[in-house]
Amino acid sequence: MTATSEETDVLGDKPEMLRCSGCRREMVADIVHAADSICPYCGALFRQPAYRRIESIVDSGSFIEIERDVECRDPLSFPGYRTKIESERSKSKVQEGVVVGKATIKGLRTAIAVMDSYFMMGSMGTVVGEKIVLITEFATLNRLPLIIFCASGGARMQEGVLSLLQMSRTTIALARHSAQRLLHINVLTHPTTGGVTASFAMQGDITLAEPGALIGFAGPRVIQQTVGDKLPEGFQTAEYLYERGLIDRIVERRDMRDTLAALLALHAGSGADEVRHKTTLKDWYDDVFKRNS
Repeated sequence: MTATSEETDVLGDKPEMLRCSGCRREMVADIVHAADSICPYCGALFRQPAYRRIESIVDSGSFIEIERDVECRDPLSFPGYRTKIESERSKSKVQEGVVVGKATIKGLRTAIAVMDSYFMMGSMGTVVGEKIVLITEFATLNRLPLIIFCASGGARMQEGVLSLLQMSRTTIALARHSAQRLLHINVLTHPTTGGVTASFAMQGDITLAEPGALIGFAGPRVIQQTVGDKLPEGFQTAEYLYERGLIDRIVERRDMRDTLAALLALHAGSGADEVRHKTTLKDWYDDVFKRNS
């Protein structure tokens, strides 16, 4: 299985450097991200910036961003929060913790949301919740499938209970999308935790995950301290959850575009000829994943 890489702090201003958790080598961030944020030495995954991920998944020039400039209003006047937001925008090059819009993947139309763990660890505040709701409503009104790439450290503490309210808001919006019999695919990346896991990250019709992703509500250290017992090896990894039926497939990052396109084609009806010679729909799914794994 592919390990999941973690970055160290920036080592100097120019260039920005990242350290791979697999082989521990230091590499230039821009070079790493240009190669799908995959370590060229050991294959470990770095966290991938939202716009880089979109570029690797959708058709060139097809992405149209929605609500790019929506801003956090610091609803609780939390000390230092506005300064923190400005700092995160400058470092991550995104306005908030999620980027949403519409695009095509191999010619197939879809709405898409990509969370960015480089912006306050992808934490969910009022703006993130609002943008997830907006893209879901857009997908429902336009009868589009919805793909959400999840990456989050949980709810944003600087916004208190208002951030927790986004769990119910996103859940309700996705229930309306589902009621129209529209496809919702979640892709869980490292890490997907907290209120995001407890709401929209686990609502997909199809749930994919990247190798080695940490997926859970509370972190393993918190759980271990609470229950006072040793946790199973690999607890809360994508592989652990897949073995227990909580996610549908683990897909390598370089295969994600092809896998998503195949699933969109099936649910758009354009896979009918390919399905015809399969015994069951499950056989077709298994074939899709086999070819893209």
